[in-house]
Amino acid sequence: MPNQVRAAALTNFFEVIRERGVNPLPLLRKVGLSRALLDDPDQRIPAEAVVSLLELAAQVCDDEQFGLRMAQTRQLADFGMVSLLISHQPTLRDALQTTIAYRHLINDSLALKVEDAGNSVILREEVISGLPARQANELAMGVLLRLCSAVLGNSWRPASVNFTHSAPRDASLHKRFFRCTVHFDSDFNGLVCHAADLAAPNPSAAPALAQYAQRLVDAMPDLPEPSTVQEVRKAIYLMLASGQASSAYVAQTLGLSVRTMQRRLDAAGVDFSALVNEVRTELVQRYLDNPRHSMVAISQMLGYSAPSAFTRWFSAQFGQAPQRWRLHMVEHKPRPAATD
Repeated sequence: MPNQVRAAALTNFFEVIRERGVNPLPLLRKVGLSRALLDDPDQRIPAEAVVSLLELAAQVCDDEQFGLRMAQTRQLADFGMVSLLISHQPTLRDALQTTIAYRHLINDSLALKVEDAGNSVILREEVISGLPARQANELAMGVLLRLCSAVLGNSWRPASVNFTHSAPRDASLHKRFFRCTVHFDSDFNGLVCHAADLAAPNPSAAPALAQYAQRLVDAMPDLPEPSTVQEVRKAIYLMLASGQASSAYVAQTLGLSVRTMQRRLDAAGVDFSALVNEVRTELVQRYLDNPRHSMVAISQMLGYSAPSAFTRWFSAQFGQAPQRWRLHMVEHKPRPAATD
């Protein structure tokens, strides 16, 4: 089943795009959505349509920060019923782990991983999509910051925020919103926090309300659990750059034995190495689109220890060397789309 997201993902889309003087309805039609479809925030809509809509809106508005503008007014309540459970967890780490556990109720395409790194913690986040997803990633990162702030208070800020894409012409909104060092052209998408922040008590946590919220979430109409194939793909997205996207590490991350994971993939007619190849094929096109990423950096971001191995893989996949493919992309980069 294609990844889906709650219509609440576009909660303030109409407000933001009309502020830019653009009629949103033609854009909705272009991606197969309608105003009526978005009236119910719990309605499930295709994640790819949301990703396409945000990119299209950014082009039409000539606004490289469109996704982040949407994040500015997001609230934890936009997560729906799960938000009550998240907001009353005892610590930020618990809130993040709850978000990960129930993310299929919010956004099938979201991959989130809490990675301990000594005195720091990396919150790796990716929007799983075969399409360009700059705006969706910025929206997701902004929402993640809002979630952390909802638990720890508005005075909290991360140590840094990292994006794999290039900087916009004007990054002032990023600086005002995140209030920390913003790294573009990074080798991952995510927030870097102090480890102590994740262990700090949530001053608003109420155990009784958390138990009540748990019962409400458990009583929600059943939605299909994420398939093993989907979960493996998400893990590969998050683990390639660190060189940990092996079957052993991925299975451990998912709480499975390698044998159990492989048995489930076999039942779905999918091979683990084929999934790794599929993810690399999606990510490499994003990375090559950023001219600031060298071929050495891209090879590392895709989990290759040597650029020569990356070049051989890319040539076999695309029929030409990555340098030539990048040049072709630059020469044929699409112009901003026109509305009807």
